[in-house]
Formats: sequence, C-alpha cells, structure tokens
Amino acid sequence: MSLSLRSLPWTDPLLDRNLGQTGRYRNEWKYLISEAEATLLRQRLSVYLEPDGNARNGQYMIRSLYFDDMWNSAYHEKMMGVENRQKWRIRIYNCSDGSIKLERKKKRGSYIHKESAAITREEFERILANDYGFLLRSPKNLCREFYFECTSRLLRPKVIVDYDREPWIRREGDVRITFDRDVRAAVGSWDIFDPMLPTLRAIEPDMLVLEVKFTEFLPRGIRRILPVDGQDFTALSKYAACYDRAWHLTDPRSSVWKSEKEDIR
Repeated sequence: MSLSLRSLPWTDPLLDRNLGQTGRYRNEWKYLISEAEATLLRQRLSVYLEPDGNARNGQYMIRSLYFDDMWNSAYHEKMMGVENRQKWRIRIYNCSDGSIKLERKKKRGSYIHKESAAITREEFERILANDYGFLLRSPKNLCREFYFECTSRLLRPKVIVDYDREPWIRREGDVRITFDRDVRAAVGSWDIFDPMLPTLRAIEPDMLVLEVKFTEFLPRGIRRILPVDGQDFTALSKYAACYDRAWHLTDPRSSVWKSEKEDIR
C-alpha cells in the first residue's frame, strides 16, 4: 500500500463555501492510450481490480450535454490551462431517461470534485425551453446554483459528448479506472434520448482515454503499472475535443467564435 501527499484526500473550503459544506476532492489522472496498450493494461490490472457491477456486458454508454456561457468560458479556461475551473452538464446512460443527472465538475490541477442532482425528463425539457423557474424553487442547492448560472451568465447547451465506458473498481482507496472508447460528438438536435443522433469522431481511431480516479490512496501494485509504457498524463478534455470537432454545427454563435478560435490556435 502506498501513500503520498499527492494521493491524500483534501478539501478546499473557499472553493466550496457556496455549497454550504466542505467539498471532497479526488485524484484524477488521464492517459491517451492505444487499444493494444489497453489490452495489456487490462490484463495487468485484473489482478487488483474487478469489473463494475453496474456495467452491462462490461461497459455502458455515457451521453453528456455540456453547457457553457455566452463567452465560452469553460472552453477557453480549459484551452488556457486555468488551474481552477468548472463545467456543467446533464448526463444519462445508454440513452435512457431512467437516470438523468445535472452535474457540476470542479477541477483544480489533477484533483476533481463532482456534484450531482437527479432531475426528471420533464425538467430536462423545461431547461431546454429556457424555463428555469423550477430550479430556483428546488430544495437542491445544485439546482438553485444552476438557475443562477443560466439566468446571470446565460449558460446554454454547447455540445453532446458520447463515449463507451469500461469501468473497473477497487473498494480499498475508492479506486476507479475506466477505459473510454469512441469519444464522439453527437449533432443534429439536443434530444439526448435519441440513440440515432449522428456523431463525429473526436479523437484518433484506435485511441482511447484511460482515467484513473482515487480518493484515499492508490495501491502500490496499481501505481507500479502506471503510466502505461512511458505514456505521460494527458490534458485531454472530452468536452473540449468534441466542441472542437462540432462547434460549427452545435453552437449557434459559431460565426462569432470562428475568428477567436483561429486566434487561439
């Protein structure tokens, strides 16, 4: 078992003061790896991890509708490498309305803190229709804060991100390792429940995103396996990758942002 200051849970009261509670952050490491590397890594990790029981046939599809403000702040802060930032999204699984979650993901360096609140399909439709009043009346803090973001900062849908996730877990250390394949941007509408939405590939073929998350500690055996064959951490953001791929189709202000995106590059 291996402990280090980097892997210990920590809190940031200032960052989460508006939540009315102290937020707990987790480590998040990302790697961009090939399918061949994933096959080798899975064989090595199977000694220490077990498949997540929530996965059907070992995997499930994740679909997230990401929101950003009129200045595309979440996107630009990611591209500029801002240390402290956040993203809002609505997430479902396997295109089903059985579980719909409003989520805010905060990031500070390699640490993350995720909050979520369940919403109904009717509430989702009201958000798309810019009907936010019910959020302000919600007993959930996260919904009320989303109301503020939508009304004051004009948060609006920007892109749908799809990928297929293969999850592995270890209860000791609250470790979760996932292989995220076929990262793609869905276009055509904001109907996240439509399994037939056309998609655009957002990362190179035969490449996938390996994510390593843990709260308390990362067991030494797993730590020795990572990184994979000398791969370095990647700063890849699925949201940014999909927005780059599809912004001209999904962002109603694409003509405004075209010159700015060209300037950034």
